[in-house]
Amino acid sequence: MLSSGACQGTDHLTGVDLFKATLEYKCLVGGSLVFSPSQNMIRLPGTFVAPWQWAWFLIGNTFTTFATTFSDPVIKWRGVGFLGLTLVFVNAMISGQRIALLLVPVITIGLLVLTGQLAKPKTFIPIVGGISILIFVSFILFPDIIQGRIDSTISRWNASPPTDFIADQAGHSKGRFKPLGNGVARATNSARVFGEAALIETYYPKLLYELGLGTLAYVGVLSIITISTFKAYRSLKDKDLRSYGASFWVFIFFISYQTYYYPLDVDPVAVYYWMFAGLILRLPEIDRQESDRKQKALDKIRGLLESKQLKAYMKQVEKDRMRKR
Repeated sequence: MLSSGACQGTDHLTGVDLFKATLEYKCLVGGSLVFSPSQNMIRLPGTFVAPWQWAWFLIGNTFTTFATTFSDPVIKWRGVGFLGLTLVFVNAMISGQRIALLLVPVITIGLLVLTGQLAKPKTFIPIVGGISILIFVSFILFPDIIQGRIDSTISRWNASPPTDFIADQAGHSKGRFKPLGNGVARATNSARVFGEAALIETYYPKLLYELGLGTLAYVGVLSIITISTFKAYRSLKDKDLRSYGASFWVFIFFISYQTYYYPLDVDPVAVYYWMFAGLILRLPEIDRQESDRKQKALDKIRGLLESKQLKAYMKQVEKDRMRKR
C-alpha cells in the first residue's frame, strides 16, 4: 500500500524528516514508520522492536515446529509442523539474521540426536529429506541472496567470533564487579530511560554486573527448573507426549545456560521458556489422563468381548440341553 501510494509514507518530506519514524504517516494500522525509498530508508512497524528478537523467534520456533513434525500423533498436524519447520529454515537463510542461520540447522541436528529420532528412520528420513529438497530448491531460486547471507555470516564470524565477544563482555563485567552487583537493570538497555545503564549484550556477564554473587541464586533457580522438567518428561509413558517433552526440555536446557544475547529477558523467548516449563510439568498429569482414557477404552472393549463370549456360551449350553432332551 505504501509502494502504490495508497498510503503516503515519508518520501515527500525533507531533511532529517526523511529518516525519522513517525506515527503521522502510518499506513492505516500499526506503529510509526519510515518509508523513504528515494533515500533507501525503509523501516516498517512489526511485532519485534529489534532484529535480534526476530532471530530468536526463528530459533525458538525451531523447537516448536520440530516437536509437532516428529511427535504429533495426527498426520495433519505433522504436515503443519513440517511446513512450519521448512519456513523457519527458509527464513533463517534469507532474513539476514546470522545467529539464526548458524543455530537453526545446528539445533535441528541436535534435536534429532537428543530426542532419539535417529532411531526412527522411517519417520526422520522422509522429513529431513523433504526439508533438504526444499532448501536445495531455495538455493536454485535465490542463489545470490543465500550465498550473500552465508558470506556475511562467515565474514562476521571471522571479524568478531562469538567466543571472543562473550569473553570481552565477561572481562568488562569482571572489571566492574561488586559482590552485591551494581543494581537490577543497570545493564538492561530497555531500562536506560530510568538512568545511566551499561551496554552488556551477553546474558551471564550482564547478570554478574547487575546481581554480583546473586547470579548464583538465579542459576540455581534455572537449574531446579531444568532438573524438574527433565524428571517430569522422563516419567512419561505415552511415546508421543514423551517425544514432545523431550523437544521442549532441550529448549529449556539450551536457554537456561546459553549466554549469547539475553533471550530470557526479551520477547518472545522469555515467554516461550516459562510456557514450555509449565507444559512439561503438566505432561505427567496429561499422561495419566491419557492412560486412564485408554484403560477405560480397553475395559469397555474387554467387557463387550466378555459379554459376547458369555452369550455364545449360554447359547451353546442351551443347544446341548436341547440335544440331550
